[in-house]
Amino acid sequence: MSKHVHEPDGVRLQKVLAGAGLGSRRACEDIIAYGRVTVDGQVVRELGTRVNPTSAVIHVDGLRVQLDDSLLTLALNKPVGVVSTMDDPQGRPSLAQYVADRPERLFHVGRLDAETSGLILLTNDGELAHRLTHPSYEVPKTYVATVEGRVPRGMEKTLKKGVELEDGMVQVHSFVVKETTPDSSLVEIVLHEGRHHIVRRLLEEIGHPVIQLTRTRIGPIHLGGLKPGRTRVIGGTELGTLMKAVDL
Repeated sequence: MSKHVHEPDGVRLQKVLAGAGLGSRRACEDIIAYGRVTVDGQVVRELGTRVNPTSAVIHVDGLRVQLDDSLLTLALNKPVGVVSTMDDPQGRPSLAQYVADRPERLFHVGRLDAETSGLILLTNDGELAHRLTHPSYEVPKTYVATVEGRVPRGMEKTLKKGVELEDGMVQVHSFVVKETTPDSSLVEIVLHEGRHHIVRRLLEEIGHPVIQLTRTRIGPIHLGGLKPGRTRVIGGTELGTLMKAVDL
């Protein structure tokens, strides 16, 4: 028995895993027997192991399993014209209208300006929210922009090297020109920081002001086919990959 993690008064590990949606209890016994489960950092193979589901930190295949069902994380496709706040004193449309039917008190992770659409995360998991916004974890964010003018070849090299803005240097992780017309370009840009209006200011600085801007990804979480104004719950493996991105 793994004496460091076994809690005699706890719940059988396979029952905890099954309750977290990892499959039937029998399937979860196999997951344990194959050595794919760690509890508080220790590999557990013994089927008799009992754990405290409120305090144990459990990973399967290196991904955190969220055991606290009071915690909720949502993806929202924020429409243009909506401000990134849960309550706007000026009475503009805010994020609150999209989660009005949920009892949880949710916080938004990061911001998008009113004219930018796309992925924003809402959660009541304070530690996850803190890490996702903390610069030390450098969670990459992906944006797709329609910009003025035809973006020249070689712009990626310039942007990766760094561009000086009034509040300091900014470097992109990647920059791809997806399409061009004689008077506009569709570009995808990935960066690790979230300074105010950073994408718009950067693209304007290189001579290609933004016409339309959407955030399509935060770390491993994709906007996918989520329609504007709709939310979806992030759970299971998808939540695990998000937690792994910030070392949870």
